[in-house]
Amino acid sequence: MSKLWSKGYDLQPFIERFMTGDDPKLDLRLVIYDCRGSIAHAAMLCKIGILTEDEYEQLKKALEEIISLSENGTFTIANDEEDVHTAVENFLTRKLGETGKKIHTARSRNDQILTDVRLYMRDQIILATKQVETLCKTLRDFAKKHTEIPYVGRTHYQKAMPSSWGLWAGAFLESLLDDAELLKGAYQILDQCPLGSAASYGVSLLIDRQLTADALGFAAVQNNVLYANNSRGKFEGILIHALSQIMLDLSKMATDMILFSAPEMGYLKLPVAFCPGSSLMPQKKNPCPLELIRAKSAAVTADLFQILETVRALPSGYNRDFQETKRPLFHACDTTVDSLEVMHLILEGIAVDEEACLRGFTNEVFATDEVLNRIQQNGVPFREAYRQVAEQLDSLEKSDPKKNILAKIHIGATGNLGLECSEERIKNLNQLRNLSEKR
Repeated sequence: MSKLWSKGYDLQPFIERFMTGDDPKLDLRLVIYDCRGSIAHAAMLCKIGILTEDEYEQLKKALEEIISLSENGTFTIANDEEDVHTAVENFLTRKLGETGKKIHTARSRNDQILTDVRLYMRDQIILATKQVETLCKTLRDFAKKHTEIPYVGRTHYQKAMPSSWGLWAGAFLESLLDDAELLKGAYQILDQCPLGSAASYGVSLLIDRQLTADALGFAAVQNNVLYANNSRGKFEGILIHALSQIMLDLSKMATDMILFSAPEMGYLKLPVAFCPGSSLMPQKKNPCPLELIRAKSAAVTADLFQILETVRALPSGYNRDFQETKRPLFHACDTTVDSLEVMHLILEGIAVDEEACLRGFTNEVFATDEVLNRIQQNGVPFREAYRQVAEQLDSLEKSDPKKNILAKIHIGATGNLGLECSEERIKNLNQLRNLSEKR
């Protein structure tokens, strides 16, 4: 197979295998994006007279054939082809001869991969946002259903004050909505077309970068051709940072669900269809998917740091180090989308045991409320009321947990969750998807 850089010599075989790595396998998910970019590039070459109309139509038809093959899982990238760009161009050359050899005019594999990954990241943001929307709706419904079910809230994992499952779900709902804003911000930053930047320094032909940007549905051309290449890794890091925040929330949710479903508490009942057993202990039903979400959250954070450290000290322009940013990007996207789906499925099937929640309440859980009650009713200074209650913990009366949580009606408290504030934000989550469909 011909290599795009071939000029009469071969690489030492082991070195070639080392440099190629698993790129042929990784690049299979970029085939469609590479073809879309090539169709836009061919249209531009036709406009400036490098290709005839007939040549453009031939190339477009052949590239659409590759897209179809890719969608069917039958397009392959041979190891000696190194990457998706070579495999696509070789296909075009075998099918169209000299016309296929013209497709690479005025571009480099550098701006090709930038464009491919940029298109991939846009789609992944839309996919992740859709999954966030689904989980947010599940959390909203859970919060509404369990607004009046109290449980003992904790700090330092010690009993603290009365809480509710509505407050718990609402907290993660609002946090994920903030994460979605990070995804939206990432989309807005990377929605710039790098095609035409070539090997970091542009080309001597009068190419039309706006045409290709418009054809690919980008909001803008990424103006500076050097910055286009310098932004590789940086833009991936921006996206994975948003994904890592999602995974951070999912990890905390997972830990809460694991702890509150432990037999000693039993506040939550996990759906058994998600809880594999032990090979030794017959009684075990283990929260393995939740434990894996915690571990995978660390892996996504590691993906972020791998990319940032890979590009941190690179000089301007293209460097082969960039090849190592694809694997962590793909892993972070796959892991986050899958974890969102798992959490949605578990939360949909989880049950709250109200009786177990009520059994968890002991007198001292109401100590802070008693302090504030004495301040309000008797005008006792806070520090004095605090000292009095601390000395009388054993004699405090146990309050009604449900009345307690519903009586707290300031903004965002257990009796005033403000779920309606999140409704409009949930509705707005499909804006990116609508924008993409319009393009």
